[in-house]
Formats: sequence, structure tokens, C-alpha cells
Amino acid sequence: MKAAAEETMEGNSTAGSFTPAQQFSVADLVVVVVYFSLNVAVGIWSSCRVNRNTVSGYFLAGRDMAWWPIGASLFASSEGSGLFIGLAGTGAAGGIAVTGFEWNATYALLALAWVFVPVYISSGIVTMPEYLQRRFGGERIRMYLSGLSLLLSIFTKISTDLYSGALFVQVCLGWDLYLSTVLMLVVTGLYTIAAFNEIGGYPNLEEAYLKAVPSKIVPNTTCHLPRADAMHLFRDPVSGDLPWTGMTFGLSIMATWYWCTDQVIVQRSLSAKNLSHAKAGSILASYLKMLPLFVIIMPGMISRVLYPDAVACVDPEECTRVCGAAVGCSNIAYPKLVVELMPSGLRGLMIAVMMAALMSSLTSIFNSSSTLFTMDIWRKLRPGAGERELLLVGRVVTVVLVALSVVWIPILQSSSGGQLYVYIQAVTSYLAPPVTAVFVLAVFWPRANEQGAFWGLMVGLALGLARMGLELAHPVPRCGVPDQRPWLLADIHYLHFAVLLCAATGAVVVGGSLLTPPPPPARLKDLTWWTLSQESPEPSVDPPSQGHFDGSCSAAAGTQQPAKAKGSPSAALRDTTERPVWARVCGINAVVLMCINIFCYAYFA
Repeated sequence: MKAAAEETMEGNSTAGSFTPAQQFSVADLVVVVVYFSLNVAVGIWSSCRVNRNTVSGYFLAGRDMAWWPIGASLFASSEGSGLFIGLAGTGAAGGIAVTGFEWNATYALLALAWVFVPVYISSGIVTMPEYLQRRFGGERIRMYLSGLSLLLSIFTKISTDLYSGALFVQVCLGWDLYLSTVLMLVVTGLYTIAAFNEIGGYPNLEEAYLKAVPSKIVPNTTCHLPRADAMHLFRDPVSGDLPWTGMTFGLSIMATWYWCTDQVIVQRSLSAKNLSHAKAGSILASYLKMLPLFVIIMPGMISRVLYPDAVACVDPEECTRVCGAAVGCSNIAYPKLVVELMPSGLRGLMIAVMMAALMSSLTSIFNSSSTLFTMDIWRKLRPGAGERELLLVGRVVTVVLVALSVVWIPILQSSSGGQLYVYIQAVTSYLAPPVTAVFVLAVFWPRANEQGAFWGLMVGLALGLARMGLELAHPVPRCGVPDQRPWLLADIHYLHFAVLLCAATGAVVVGGSLLTPPPPPARLKDLTWWTLSQESPEPSVDPPSQGHFDGSCSAAAGTQQPAKAKGSPSAALRDTTERPVWARVCGINAVVLMCINIFCYAYFA
């Protein structure tokens, strides 16, 4: 096994890049060309189904999405090539504990469909900053949240996807990710079987992983040794790399931000035909989120077993030679395994699917980010802008986001000990918890007002940026270098910091709201969980305003697309009624899903 690993490293002599021993064959190239030809055909077909020359068609896909593409879209939007590489790399570096980031999504997705989406639908909003504006009034919170969402897109989404994939992606016309999602699952299943066969099956994984030590180590250190708790989800709250306290409480805060308040994700659910389709989409996405442990994380661990000198390198010179990053090469675990194990043809298909996953993920991010900038920032600067101008601005914003993300990539590459997924979660823990606190209080505490929410966000931003600045100024030391970072970094895990940051923000929001006048009752109607209308809204005779998307939504459950013109678009937009039979079906499936999730947690805990 070690001899094979040494042979594969002979082709890795170029610093700054990873050159696989297996090269593309003619069959691989043919598969890539055919695959992307099919993707282009799907994109053209999708663009013909929805009028993308209007604001509603371009940003929300006509608002007529069924449950299965919503579920696939939620999963694909969260599992771009960046997370494929990041999850496998963190699995190779530390074992299965990173699975908690995927499985915790189940409860956040259910909260999205059962709690947050009804509030968003009844309020008639399209973007998350728009909801806070209607809930609290004023413009400053909406503008701040739009800017923060764009920054997070640059720091944790676009740059990570570009870093893990390639800078050739363009914004696609249509939903080309459905075929990509299915093929990704099929092909990853095939290479997962091949990977497990290489080590003699799952029973041998733990023993083989604990023996996966690189031949070149840093003397008098233990950082080359695999973690003894690699096969455990729950780890020590003090010494663990992913402490169970942080993975339970801090991760839940971050998951609530991502799945319940982030524009990229919520926009998928808001495009549903009705509330039942949104719920079913969340359930499907939750089931799909159970798969990464077996098709991404464990294969990443197997990659360390098969190629320890490359994937588990700790010597800075050796790591630079292998992958161009002195801090470590765990991020190459996934592509190394795919390129080395997959036969000709299937190797080309897997790489094509990875590129399509990158395209679908970036398309979702570009779409949502351009929506935020165009509708929440540009429209405030130019209230008289027409649809043509808004569409043009949305596309220009995409180009600017790409440029800024490329500039950030060198910083990303050297952060968090070279583990891409840890970097993503760390940055999120610095910036997202204040948003979670404000949204949760906005939905569940009618007494919260604009003054408290705004100053809570400002205090949370200051604290988060302070921690992020320290992190960038004092990165994790390399193997063999003493840890001389400030105590805020060395002793407080970023997941624990997320809990403290959320609590501090919530305290400021509550205190500021109690010290200032409460919001008027009229402002709260259909904007909190306790003030939702229980009946279907009456048709309105007022036309929707030009600046909003009210005319693009679907009708209530069971209504077909042509029927939209018969009723009021704004009334259909705010309708949260469900057919009782489908409401019960969704509820039963949600209970079954939670039981499966709890069983899996207990089995691997």
C-alpha cells in the first residue's frame, strides 16, 4: 500500500499544483463533452419554460417549483464542489465528526419549512433583508443585511467554490443541477464501493485509518498521527477538534442562519408552488444530507489510508511539493481518490459531474446575491430603475463578485490549517450568529423593535470582525510550531464563540427593545409566528407595486400555472393554506426523518 502511495507521488513534483498520476483518456474526454452537451440542452429547455427576461422569471424561476426539484436544489446548493472537497479533506484530517455539520441540517430544514417559510410567505417578501425591513421598519437593517450577505458570499461561498473548482464557470440559463445531482449520487456511489474494496470493506476502515501515517514527519511531534477518536461524532468539549458542545449548540445557531435566513437557501423554498411543496422539498433535502458521511467523508478517510504521504503530509516542504500549500494537503483527498481509482470513462464522468456541481452551486449563489444587491441596494439608490436596468445590474454584480472572490483565494488557501471546510465554518461563526439572533427574535418575540435589532447587529458585527481579524493575523501554527495565539483563539473554539456571539447579540436586542417604544401592532400582522393569519387571504383589487415580485408567485395548492391570472397575485403570494391530506403526509414523513436521524447520531456517537 505504501509503495503504491510512493509511486503516485512521483507525479506530484510541481509546487503549487496537484498533478495526478492518471491522465485523461479519450473516453474521459468524450464523456465530458457528451455530459456538458446534455447540460446545455437542459439549460436551454429550462430557459424556454420560464421567461427570464422579467425580474420574477430571472430571480425566482417563475415561482412554480415542485417539491422534488426544490429538495434537489437545496441539496445541490449546499453541496457544491467546495464542500465535496472540504468535507472529504476534513474527514481525511480528523475523521467522521464533521458529519455533524451535515446531519444537523435536518432540524434546521424542518424549522425552515414548518416555522420560517409560513412567516415569509404570509409577509409577501422575496429577500431576507426585505423581511426585516417590513418587520422593523426603516432601511438601515435591510441595507446592512444585504451587504453582509454579499460579504459572506465572497468569503465563504464563491471563493471556496472557485478555489476548489475552476474559473471557467458562467451563469447558466435554467436549472441544470437536477441531472447533475442524480448522476453525482450514482457515480459517487460507484467510487465509494471501489474505495471500500481497496481497504477490505467498512470493518477495516478504522484500523486502516489509525495506521495511515506519512513516511516524512516532523520530529518530536504527534501531528502526523490520526486522531484516536476519528470514528466518533461526539468529541471532548475541551480538547476535541470539533467539541460536542459546539457541534450541538454553536452548530445549531449557524445552521439556523444558513438554512432559515440565508438568501441562497430560502429563495429555493420561496419558489415552491405552495407550502406543502416547500415542506416536502425540505424533507427530501434532509434525506439527501444523510449521504455525505458514506459518499464523501469516509472516502476522504480512505484516501488518507491509500495515499498517506500526499493526503496526510505534515512537513511544510513536502506539502508544498505535493499540493502547493505548506499548511497541509488534506484538501486533495477527494480528487486524489477519484482520479486514482476510477476507470477511464467513469473518471471523466465524475470530473464532469464535479464541474456541473460547481456550476449549479455558483449559479444559485450568483442568482441570490444579484437579487440582494439589485432589489435591496440598487433600487434604493435608483428608485426609478426599470426592469431592463435591474437585470443588467444583476448580471454586472455577478462579474464583480467573481473578481473579489478571486482576490480572496490566497488568504483562504492558507487559513484554518489548510482545511477548506473548517475555514468555511469558522468565518460563518464570526459573522452569522448575530443574524440568527435577530431573525429568531423577529419571528418569535413581537416586542423586538428596530432600534434593538440594529444595535444588536452592530455589536455582533464588531465582536465577530474582531475575532476574524485575530484569526487572520494569528493563523493556526504549522506542525512543530508552538501555539502562541491569543487566548481568545487558542482557548475558545469557533463553535463556542458562535454561542457567545449569538447570546451577546440577543441580549443587546432585548435590552435595546425594552428601553425603546414597542413596534405598533399594525406592523406585526403576518410578520411574526404569533400574528399569522389563520385563513386564506382575500383577493385584493390593488395591483402589486412595480418594485416587488408579487405578480410572479404561484397560486394556492393544487392550482395550475394558467390559473394565476384569474386571481390576485398578491393574495396567492401570501396564501399559506394546505390540503389536510398533504399536510399530514408531510408531518408523518418529518417524524420518520427525525427518527432516522437520531438513530444515526446514536449509532456513530
